[in-house]
Amino acid sequence: EEDLLNDVCREVVEKWSDSQVVDAKEEKEDEVQAIASMMEKQARIVVKPKEVSSQEEKQRKAALLAQYANVTDEEEYPSLGTAVNIGSEKSLFRNTNVEDVLNARKLERELLRDEFQRKKEQDKLQREKDKLAKQERKEKEKKRTQKGERKR
Repeated sequence: EEDLLNDVCREVVEKWSDSQVVDAKEEKEDEVQAIASMMEKQARIVVKPKEVSSQEEKQRKAALLAQYANVTDEEEYPSLGTAVNIGSEKSLFRNTNVEDVLNARKLERELLRDEFQRKKEQDKLQREKDKLAKQERKEKEKKRTQKGERKR
């Protein structure tokens, strides 16, 4: 009976390990199948190129391409003090980024200047108040001293 029991146990373990190997193979095959189907779906997707229908659109596109083809180093990297000015015949739009940045900095400087001026005036008023308060304290001390001398 013990030999039969060992044989049965060994057979159960073998069947179990075989089933584990089969499950792992099936999972890998499922993953491969899923990847293959996704690749097929992506291959089926075709992007149709947009056709330029009108002559006006073709001219606009050509003007833009010509504008960007003739960009010089100065236009790519303008100094902060100057704005990019491309001839109005050549460009279809105007780049206002540099102007906006310069205006924002100018506004910030003005605000800081105004704030500094306000603080300066407040400090001046505070110094005057402190000076008056100090003078009043001196006068009170003087009066108190005079009263003390009179009492003697």
